[in-house]
Amino acid sequence: MPATELRAADTDRTAVAEALGRALHEGRLTVAEYDERLASAYAARTHADLAVLTADLPTPATTSPVSYGSCGGDGDLRNAWRGYLTVALIVWAVYLASSVAGGFGYPWPVWVVGPWGAVLVARTLSTRGALARR
Repeated sequence: MPATELRAADTDRTAVAEALGRALHEGRLTVAEYDERLASAYAARTHADLAVLTADLPTPATTSPVSYGSCGGDGDLRNAWRGYLTVALIVWAVYLASSVAGGFGYPWPVWVVGPWGAVLVARTLSTRGALARR
């Protein structure tokens, strides 16, 4: 029996529903098309029934990393670095303001910005390496 004739499971239907939701969010489907395909997805009995619903949509592997959330594209990295720098500036400002008033003590912000920065540097290097290999 061909794999497309196998019965679909609830997890298969949910995966197709999520792909359709991404396509709607990206503007690849209209609301009417989404509603129609979503109803068909939950009524599907076989893998072939499901495959037809996403046949004209790109898969996450065929699109740019930036389009799919946490895949680590440049846009994601920029946003991560912006968040990091914002928080770093705030905690250092709090530290400096409290130190001026009460004397310079232990530089506790290093425990906030240090590990987070190390993770971001590692993520940036690994993502740049992966993008360069493509």
